[in-house]
Amino acid sequence: MFDVVAIGELLIDFTPGGVTSEGTALFERNPGGAPGNVLSILSKMGKKTALISKVGKDQFGSFLLSTMRDIGVDTQGIVVTAEANTTLAFVHLDSSGDRSFSFYRNPGADMLLCEEDVDLDLIKSCRVFHFGTVSMTKGPSRDATLYAVKAAKKYQKLISFDPNLRPPLWDDLNEAKKMMEAGLAYTDILKVSSEELEFITGEQDLEKGSEFIREKYGTALILVTLGPEGCFYRYNNSTGKLATYDVNTVDTTGAGDAFLGAMLYRILNSDKPIELLDKDELESMIRYSNAAGSLATTKKGAIPAMPSVLDVENCIATVKLKL
Repeated sequence: MFDVVAIGELLIDFTPGGVTSEGTALFERNPGGAPGNVLSILSKMGKKTALISKVGKDQFGSFLLSTMRDIGVDTQGIVVTAEANTTLAFVHLDSSGDRSFSFYRNPGADMLLCEEDVDLDLIKSCRVFHFGTVSMTKGPSRDATLYAVKAAKKYQKLISFDPNLRPPLWDDLNEAKKMMEAGLAYTDILKVSSEELEFITGEQDLEKGSEFIREKYGTALILVTLGPEGCFYRYNNSTGKLATYDVNTVDTTGAGDAFLGAMLYRILNSDKPIELLDKDELESMIRYSNAAGSLATTKKGAIPAMPSVLDVENCIATVKLKL
């Protein structure tokens, strides 16, 4: 039995690593890909996880497989292919640590995941199923992702969705919106940024945008991450906003994934349907997740920066809220 199974991209993040003595930029190799990041923090917190993905038969693919195994993510659902190389993403950071991406993926191995590669037994045996839209940019991984999500719905799993919009990966942003809408039809827990919420709904107002999604798709829990401003949530007909923690931000890569992984960790520990959470329970979960997301920004990379349960508890106990 797995706590969380995810489907999607597993790739290399090359993050800025300073400069040479001649002033040439250096990049550090880090494991990445949002689904793998989410599973990594869950595994670090003691949950049993597995990833459905595809990597290249190259040194980067081998590195990613060993990284997943080392952190405790089950890799039986990860296929190795010689048809394409492992996807590479170069992360560019601005002065505040916010990032942008350049992708080398034409195609990347993750895009070649097909329906036949999806291990339905993994999905049958999990409590929560998680997915995003990077694996839905093109086929065959688009079809494989939707196939897996529909199976998770059929097996009555709790479904978590992070649209994770990356415009450079889409030939047509209208197609991106269609795929997000397709995913929302199956979603119980939605994690979006404010920009993604506006992209999906056309609303800048968080109340209106989240209400639109709640009414159209019946999404039980909507979490809008706001970076240094914390998190806005909509749960049934109630909404709220909670501040995050005041830390020294170095690199925001993976912060949203840390937030979501920590949220799923707390939901799993509650041992109750999300529809039965009361406001105090939910806000305690969000504060915990805000702490996890904050801590992930204090180190470079995504998976290497994922905090432990003790790290998060210490942050809540000792770090001031960012007002």
